[in-house]
Amino acid sequence: MLTSVLPTPREERGALIAQARREWIDGERPRGTSAAPIEPWITRSWRRCLEAGQRPHQAVSFEPVSRARLSEVSERNRQLVMAARPVLAHLSRALADTRYFPILTDARGVVVEVGSMPSLSENKERRALDLARIGVDLSEPAVGTSAIGAALADQQPVWLHRGEHFFDATGVYSCAGAPLFSPQGDCVGMLDLTGVNEQERPELVHLASMSARAIENTLVQQHACALLVHLAWPGYSVGPEAMGLLGLDPQGYVTGSNACARQMLHRPLLGGQGPLHAGDLFALPLSMLFDAARRDDVSIEVPLWSGLRVRARVQHGGRGAPAPGAEGVKPRLREMEGEMIRRAVDEARGNVAQAARALGISRATVYRKLWHTRRTPPA
Repeated sequence: MLTSVLPTPREERGALIAQARREWIDGERPRGTSAAPIEPWITRSWRRCLEAGQRPHQAVSFEPVSRARLSEVSERNRQLVMAARPVLAHLSRALADTRYFPILTDARGVVVEVGSMPSLSENKERRALDLARIGVDLSEPAVGTSAIGAALADQQPVWLHRGEHFFDATGVYSCAGAPLFSPQGDCVGMLDLTGVNEQERPELVHLASMSARAIENTLVQQHACALLVHLAWPGYSVGPEAMGLLGLDPQGYVTGSNACARQMLHRPLLGGQGPLHAGDLFALPLSMLFDAARRDDVSIEVPLWSGLRVRARVQHGGRGAPAPGAEGVKPRLREMEGEMIRRAVDEARGNVAQAARALGISRATVYRKLWHTRRTPPA
């Protein structure tokens, strides 16, 4: 009796990739048939490669950039590399038994740091060292579709396996990639986890993403600010990787933040958005944040204008600054009035009617004063 042998998930995935390549790269999709299911960002990258005149059979030379450009790249990314090194060391432990290895690139795909390399066979080691060298250009124009080029182009975590690479010569690699963002929200590079002819490990996307967030958090903690605000939702205990981080200057304007803070405060990436003041985010006086910074390890509940509340632990940043109202800083009467009203609202836990009764004014006046006393950006 004959028995049918069903394809394994790995064989099915390989067949889907091969079908997608025939359809999107070779243009061989028969009429009336549906396209092979493949991530849209992969087909976008394939299309860009084809439009650039590249063909899958071409040889790939993993060339380093010029010495002058490497010097400039190294200097520009010094802070990024220093922030990444502890994370790369932790990654080496997590990846120890997988034979994958970490690579850090700048925003253009040039390698600026490489983590510990695993023990590999001679052939695999040669393939690994093709790309795991500081200064090698791994951008999409140089090596075609890869997790590095895709993560930088689409600015999202990705997983790329063997034949999903554009060039035949890079089909031996499997890689997870996650973009890296500066405290101002600009993409400054990417973190890549690569294996050579290794078993598919799509769960590495999570590891790459978590590691990228750890690097970003270090960048926020090290950037110059007067106050560094650690944010979490009340009642939830979170680790450093899930903590929102927000930097403020002496006047209360946002100097930087991490991805978690931008999500919690429902704010877009800061790059190119113009000045943003703490008064646009928090429904309490700026002086209360400076007061909290003087009390080490004290968390306060901070009301947002949306009606939500966050738990905040405030500390002085890299550059200390006097709080509003301190010696040498004289608040205006309108600011003092607004500060008193916001404090009353805070003590009433956001209940405007209760705050109005305590102050002996109407609710409408409370709302009007709160609106007009919010700080506006300087001209």
